[in-house]
Amino acid sequence: MTQSGIPSSALPKALGHIRVLDLSRVLAGPYCTMLLADLGADVIKVEHPVGGDETRSWGPPFAGGEATYYLSVNRNKRSAALDLKDEDDLAAVRRRAEGSHVVIENFRQGTAERLGLGYEQLRELNPALVYCSITGFGSARAPEGRPGYDFVAQAETGLMSVTGPLDGEPSKVGVALVDVLCGLHAAVGILAALRRAEQTGVGEHVEVSLIDAGLASLVNVAQGVLATGEEARRYGNAHPSIVPYEPFETREGWLAVAAPNDGLWRRLCEAIERPELADDARFATNELRVRAREELVPLLTEAFRARTADEWLELLEAAGVSAGKVRGVGEAFDAAEAAGDPATVEVEHPTAGTLRLARSPIRLHETPDSRDSAPPLLGEHTAEVLRELGIPHDENGEKI
Repeated sequence: MTQSGIPSSALPKALGHIRVLDLSRVLAGPYCTMLLADLGADVIKVEHPVGGDETRSWGPPFAGGEATYYLSVNRNKRSAALDLKDEDDLAAVRRRAEGSHVVIENFRQGTAERLGLGYEQLRELNPALVYCSITGFGSARAPEGRPGYDFVAQAETGLMSVTGPLDGEPSKVGVALVDVLCGLHAAVGILAALRRAEQTGVGEHVEVSLIDAGLASLVNVAQGVLATGEEARRYGNAHPSIVPYEPFETREGWLAVAAPNDGLWRRLCEAIERPELADDARFATNELRVRAREELVPLLTEAFRARTADEWLELLEAAGVSAGKVRGVGEAFDAAEAAGDPATVEVEHPTAGTLRLARSPIRLHETPDSRDSAPPLLGEHTAEVLRELGIPHDENGEKI
């Protein structure tokens, strides 16, 4: 039952009417199409019959013979093993594109056009088609067709230059964050274009590049550089414009503490039993605290060593100060479940058995939950897809 009192079974999934042809691979594209699939879209993942998406082999770790990297971004999809160099398979893909609402690809520049799968070629078959291209550096930048991976994008956008220890080397973020953000931006662009196509019958070519997604992700850091002309620098785990806003080592464990305004600063001082710091003229405003960070942070470091992270967390939460334990990944998922809203779902995988997957963060309270399906085996749905297209085949998906 939804919050409005309507039975969930009476409501369609948000994107239950949308058909997506996914010609992408690795992370940004598959992450985008998983978001759409989580919302109910029918996503057909086209993979080469030999090897498939290369992330299937990006391990260890593996589960049931599948790389966990692949498993992380491919749930709720159907896999069709089709060789785009085979004339009949390519014709099947074009037929599927003709009946789809969305096509997404991340080929090297010019490849889709050579295959007859470019936007201009497919829009002749389907004028309302929303076509999304994910590129490394954008189609309008030189040199043309430059390939890109998340790691390179983190370097080229400046993200690595502002990440890492204060006096250490530039560091990448611990996950392929630019890929994830690129996929998220692509999903937003696709949804906007779908809305327009439904209203006008006119499709759209959506393009999102890793470099643009990475540059946009710099937000306040980028704006500081653009406004002042001064290059950004690393602050380790501290914040360039807010103090205190960083982790502190406690008697047991680490605690992340955020006091981004003067009211929270005073509450923090009272909670750690150092009220005199709130009255100290050197630390009276956030601007002064930022300028005096080298004097202030050691005082806070000393104070936080008096108790454990759990003890401080209880005291700071009671005082209304934002804080959190620095957790391991497994511990973080366990904590979410213990708090009453699990961040995982369980699916039955053909080879891995019961598999826990990270749950979508999107909660639609008036829309029925999707029944999550396991990331597909390579070519698991080839026969099914060919049958839907009316192409003669045997039970293994081989053409007759």
